[in-house]
Amino acid sequence: MSNPWTMKMEMFTAFSAQERLRLDELTTRQVTYAPRDDIIADGAHSPDCHVVLSGMACRYKILRDGSRQIMAFLIPGDLCDAEIFVLKVMDHGVAAMTPTVAALVSGQAMKDMLRENSRLGEALWWGTMTDLGVLRERIIDHGRRKAKERIAHMLYEMLVRYRMVGLAADDTYDFPITQVDLADATGLTPVHANRTLQKLRAEGLIASNGKTIRVLDPAGLKKVAQFNGEYLHLDRVHELTEVGARASSLV
Repeated sequence: MSNPWTMKMEMFTAFSAQERLRLDELTTRQVTYAPRDDIIADGAHSPDCHVVLSGMACRYKILRDGSRQIMAFLIPGDLCDAEIFVLKVMDHGVAAMTPTVAALVSGQAMKDMLRENSRLGEALWWGTMTDLGVLRERIIDHGRRKAKERIAHMLYEMLVRYRMVGLAADDTYDFPITQVDLADATGLTPVHANRTLQKLRAEGLIASNGKTIRVLDPAGLKKVAQFNGEYLHLDRVHELTEVGARASSLV
């Protein structure tokens, strides 16, 4: 199975061969975006929803003073804008952070899946709930977690999410973000964010080269992060697939 959207949604329930084929057919229209290109801009509308198939993107908001807040990182399998077919315009932007390929899924197809009584519709709702759970954790980051816990939590969460789509071999995953990107995502200054990352390296919890993160001590990083993965709702996946079992083992 190579469709990351299918792999992510099968964390909720197993699909039939016909259902997998339907998702494959829905992702045949694809667009490639360069780094920093908007996949969909704040205030824009699109008749299509966008699913990340490769690369990495982010949800962001630009404030009046020009500062940027990154609200979420999007990886293969993630829907960028599931809500666009019910909204007049987007209330935030989604941009590529690396060369990124996204599938264009028609809004009507999304409506059909969400309205029908099927495993696909249920899995889409599950995906929406996990996306909201990730957003709530970022709110907690900014409101209550200290810098070290904040970055550790984000890095550990990314490990779980990459495992969900089979893209974390040897506990290593793509994370080609800059010091400024990390600061914009964590609400820290670039210097503070970088120093915190260095502390995690010095403690032997992670290794990074500017393009990837390798989690050297998953249990140790989870402890520092005080990570509780219930918000990802992976309590069923161990019954379904080997990939799901590996993801849920971290939660």
